[in-house]
Amino acid sequence: MASAMNHSADAASQPVHFTWPARYSDLPKEVFHRSDIYRLELERIFYGPEWHPVAHAAELPNPGDFKTFQIAETPILILRGDDDRVRVFVNSCTHRGTQIETRSRGHAVEFECPYHRWLFNNRGELMACPGRERFPAEFNKQDYGLRELRSDQFKGLIFATMGRDALDLDSYLGGAKPYLATILGGDGRLKLLGYQKTSFATNWKEYNDNEGYHAPLLHRAFRLLRWQGGTGTFFVTERGHMAMEAELRDSANSEFLNDPSIVEFKDRRVEPRSTITALFPMTVIVKHCDVINVRFGFPRSPAEVEIHYAYFSHQDDDEAMLRHRLRQSSNLLGPSGLISLEDGAVFNRLHRGDAAPGTVSYQKGVLSYDEPPAYAFQQNDEAGNLRKWEYYIKIMGFTRAAPGRSA
Repeated sequence: MASAMNHSADAASQPVHFTWPARYSDLPKEVFHRSDIYRLELERIFYGPEWHPVAHAAELPNPGDFKTFQIAETPILILRGDDDRVRVFVNSCTHRGTQIETRSRGHAVEFECPYHRWLFNNRGELMACPGRERFPAEFNKQDYGLRELRSDQFKGLIFATMGRDALDLDSYLGGAKPYLATILGGDGRLKLLGYQKTSFATNWKEYNDNEGYHAPLLHRAFRLLRWQGGTGTFFVTERGHMAMEAELRDSANSEFLNDPSIVEFKDRRVEPRSTITALFPMTVIVKHCDVINVRFGFPRSPAEVEIHYAYFSHQDDDEAMLRHRLRQSSNLLGPSGLISLEDGAVFNRLHRGDAAPGTVSYQKGVLSYDEPPAYAFQQNDEAGNLRKWEYYIKIMGFTRAAPGRSA
């Protein structure tokens, strides 16, 4: 497995010649389809100095618990060792590169590579390797533990990075931290309820380009329920993280539902608000009604993303509250949920439409075509995404065309 330094070197040796449109409201459609741009994204974003949420501590609560996931195309193994410390490793044997673990979650004291039976403990250390008497004299087991990635946690949410030059996690999250903490129950003391896992036939940036403008227009549930949003906040950080919070009132029209509790607020310990944090590059964390939802995701190709919807309760919930969150979670916000059902079809239609030549042009909330976007917006603006795109342009090393000239 190549190191983060090797990844960066590869990207630098294979530049992508590309000029961004001059207008700040415009995006080139080809950025969603070109394979050379996708490969550069892997190097500079997914294997670069960005932090990626890969699990929550509630998914591996006991020593010996593990979870497998991916950072883009790289398989990873998240382990809680017998010392109770959580570590993130590349899920690849340090001998010949074989994937070590294939189960999505489980419990194990040790991990044995199926190819040549090299054995690792749940701290990632190499414990045994058959035929060692025929290895070179300078071979040292301590040099062949599983490759550990730099990792850290915020309110139990476990982040990993493949870039050696990434900021510390606290600085990286910046102004998104209070909103993220709100979603994660304030203290991060969560309990896993379960998952829904799906894939969308779309580019990862089309999936991540969601905004508030579409919500009452695309999603029929908002109109059926006559939900009235109150005042809210919406801002984007310098590193492309989006944070949104809106007051929500109880629905005035839920009698058509067989189970009206699907749209009820029952946790009166907190204010009835909808809070969303979309962390760059592609993780969405949502608290809507009483749902606590982390959408872990990774790209599979320029035309496919895989998303794992993980649902949580709080450790202080009583049995009735736990059952309410469980019933409400996927029924409200899952890939086929009452609110979010239409997204999957639109993601695919975005990707198909973006195969046409030309540009995408943002409008709602855009103050000027010729000036950089602001950092704060109204709740249902789409212009906030343009600030995120500015960070993308910077990290990808793209230049903008001169005013008055096309890209």
